[in-house]
Amino acid sequence: MIKNTLYYGDNLEILRHHIADESIDLIYLDPPFNSNRTYNVLFKNESGKESEAQITAFEDTWHWDQVAAKAYNELTTESFPRVSRMIASLYEFIGTNQMMAYLVMMTARLIELYKVLKPTGSLYLHCDPTASHYLKIVLDTIFGPENFLNEITWKRTSSHNDSKRNFSNVNDILLLYSKNSNAYKFYPQHAPYEEEYIKKNFRFIDSDGRHYSSDNLRSPNPRPNLTYEYKGYKPHPNGWTVSIERMEELDRQGRLIFPNTPDGRIRVKKYLDEMPGVVLGNNWDDIPPISSQSSERLGYQTQKPITLLERIIRTSSEEGDIVLDPFCGCGTTIIAAQRLNRKWIGIDITHLSISLLKYRLKTTYSLAEKVDYNVIGEPQDVESAYQLAQSNRYQFEWWALSLINARPVGGKTPKMGKKGKDRGRDGIIYFVDDASLSPKQIIVQVKSGKVKPSEVRDLIGTVANEKAAMGIFITLNPPTRGMIEYAASAGFYHSPGWSKDYPKIQFHTVKDLLDGKGLDQIPPRSLNITFKKSPKLKSDTKEQNLKLPFDE
Repeated sequence: MIKNTLYYGDNLEILRHHIADESIDLIYLDPPFNSNRTYNVLFKNESGKESEAQITAFEDTWHWDQVAAKAYNELTTESFPRVSRMIASLYEFIGTNQMMAYLVMMTARLIELYKVLKPTGSLYLHCDPTASHYLKIVLDTIFGPENFLNEITWKRTSSHNDSKRNFSNVNDILLLYSKNSNAYKFYPQHAPYEEEYIKKNFRFIDSDGRHYSSDNLRSPNPRPNLTYEYKGYKPHPNGWTVSIERMEELDRQGRLIFPNTPDGRIRVKKYLDEMPGVVLGNNWDDIPPISSQSSERLGYQTQKPITLLERIIRTSSEEGDIVLDPFCGCGTTIIAAQRLNRKWIGIDITHLSISLLKYRLKTTYSLAEKVDYNVIGEPQDVESAYQLAQSNRYQFEWWALSLINARPVGGKTPKMGKKGKDRGRDGIIYFVDDASLSPKQIIVQVKSGKVKPSEVRDLIGTVANEKAAMGIFITLNPPTRGMIEYAASAGFYHSPGWSKDYPKIQFHTVKDLLDGKGLDQIPPRSLNITFKKSPKLKSDTKEQNLKLPFDE
């Protein structure tokens, strides 16, 4: 039985080696768009304003490099014949540029997503008009054009006043495909009636204030078995639409409207609050984007409204089904799936996203509804932490900060390898512990090597200059006796809320944090306001013989 799981790593490798074929009921993916923009994770500081410190979660551009060229070669020489011809044709038409790199990398992943999808499953690909037409060609090739179900338009924003040379681009596109057009799950959704429709069609009001319409009980076709008189009122020549037993029940419920004349016909009340609404079409303009003031907003720029994901999950899955998001980002798909009693799998290539999602799961659901899940790909011991530090210093830093719920600071990406102006800070923790509710901060530095005396001196100075409460080193190597004594010279921070003294400069090794040690030297997490919390919610080895639709 599949358990809720978060995977850190390249989704292509995880799909190939960790997700079983035909095991997923619903896939939603919102990959980086090829729009030449860089998205950032923007955190809120204690005043609610956007922090100057930004973490570039991923570069939203794709480049034709050796990785893309290798993927292209594999697709043209080792993939399914129809895929090989399709990608070669696109290459001839588009050439070696960012768009082609994007399509090559997406094609490889969409093939694997097709494999892991159940025959009854569906896939929603969220994209924008920059690449949606190319992606549809790719999806038609992999899934088969007969399994294309819808191109859904989601109005994600209002018109832009600065659009001078073209129409404002206000829509995203969702491409919906099934694995098998004869077997997929689909449960129609409904939108509320418009006010004018209600005024016109539900203009009557019952004694209890309920709006209703007056509908006839005439059968559309002759029904001799339902042709009977009721309380002296004759039916239409076609008969009634209900049996005598149902007619009596409607009468007991006070839902029948009797005519004023003997030759009139009985009608029935249909209440507005019992109607499902208008069947939803493929133009979704009723789900607004997340506003800057929304309690749902986490500061993750590509974050989607949870109502959007809930609509998708309700439409194309059932309770207990497995939902997969291979680009899970800040985890809205995961939160929605958990809320709707689905199993879920999330994959992301940055420890930053995994850390944010773990925190979101913790704060979204109460202790009584604690979410049970696995995390695969994160270091579980000191040895694997060393390996992460050697392979990617910044991914190690993000992961290490997550061990104490510290917010990353500065502009760094694993891809770019650049360090921003962090002013001697790798991370920061905000907390409150007195009656004034004035936020205090803890400055955090992550060290994968030995800590030098000058670095301890610098952290002491940074804590003083920033008027911070404390400073913390997270280290792979245990601090020397001299370092501990040097740190002790900084004294203590006295917490008025807990009447306790905390060492002003602290060392926490990765080993101790993995073992759960030393956390009592940090103000209790119940007072930790480092990350913006989500609003509380309640829970409403690979086979290679699988063939694609056009495999020859």
